[in-house]
Amino acid sequence: MFDPQRFITDRLRAIDASGIRRVFDLAAKLDNPVNLSIGQPDFDVPAAVKTAAINAINNGFNGYTNTQGIDPLRQRVRILIGQELPNWKPADNNGTFETLITSGVSGGLLLAILTCVEPGDEVILPDPYFVMYPHLITMAGGKAVFVDTYPDFQFTADLIEPHITPRTKMLLFSSPSNPTGVVASDDTCRQISELADQHNLLVLSDEIYNDFCYEKICPHGDSNQMLTPSPAFHNDHLLILRGFSKSYAMTGWRLGYAAGPKPIIDEMTKLQQYSFVCAPSMAQLAGVAALDGDISPFIQQYHAKRDHLVSRLTPTFELATPGGAFYAFPKVPDHLGLSGSQFIEKAIDRNLLILPGNVFSNQDTHIRISYSCSDEELDRGIDILLELAQ
Repeated sequence: MFDPQRFITDRLRAIDASGIRRVFDLAAKLDNPVNLSIGQPDFDVPAAVKTAAINAINNGFNGYTNTQGIDPLRQRVRILIGQELPNWKPADNNGTFETLITSGVSGGLLLAILTCVEPGDEVILPDPYFVMYPHLITMAGGKAVFVDTYPDFQFTADLIEPHITPRTKMLLFSSPSNPTGVVASDDTCRQISELADQHNLLVLSDEIYNDFCYEKICPHGDSNQMLTPSPAFHNDHLLILRGFSKSYAMTGWRLGYAAGPKPIIDEMTKLQQYSFVCAPSMAQLAGVAALDGDISPFIQQYHAKRDHLVSRLTPTFELATPGGAFYAFPKVPDHLGLSGSQFIEKAIDRNLLILPGNVFSNQDTHIRISYSCSDEELDRGIDILLELAQ
């Protein structure tokens, strides 16, 4: 008798279905819920980006592109990196870094981890973490080594170093963080970069929320260039991953880019050739238009939402102030005697959709809130949270 289970590999059996999906299944009974769970912007794709994509489609730009991406977009990415990271020099100009246009940052993560992590290799990452990280490491045959960053969620060199072993291959760094919204300081980024150099480790820096930072610095002494802290300011041989999904509300367009040492990017390109083939062609042309746009008004709106959320929650919830992204990760009040998952069940009973912290962590003490919603919906959600915390 045919048994489909026989054909499923052990590496897939080792990966759990997303806890986010389970929460959404539980919440399917809700009618028009107050939704503070969404991990995507609530503003629309900028008009110029839409127009560029429509024109590309109407002009027949619908086929495959070069695996590494179209030249106009790669050139814009190289210019952007050159402006932000003057210590990085492109490989075609006597430097070391190369670029690859990817199918979203998620696609870039898959390519980077499969390229660099072999069975038995250890990858150090913070706890809490983005849901995809440990599963991609498992898929590559590696071992995820978690660093407990509670309660302030700062992933520091002092916390990382005791976890380094001869099997350690990579540090997976993300700032601003999903789920906590915490931003690493420039000192932290420098110390992590130095630690990686000391132990010959690769830093994979997931910078998908790079534009959503409310604590920027001027690393090169130019007050007109305020940037999000990054290990890349201090190290020109790490991998950075950035994308368009969050900054330009292009979550469904699947467009991102990787930049890093040419030998690694070349192998990632080879893997993309035999997997994704290329990023969507019309999205790539739209990406050029996106990089010419100004999203600062959206960032200011989210900064204001962050401030409002923090001011209302902190008298009741223990909360590490999120410095970026559009998430907060408060602790369930101790006096309730509830885990994060139990608190979520009570929230769902009140028609509020949020996510339990154990979706992103080995602990079940916190909840993740997204403030990527209207001000009115955010206040309704906060009202419910404060009532549940009584």
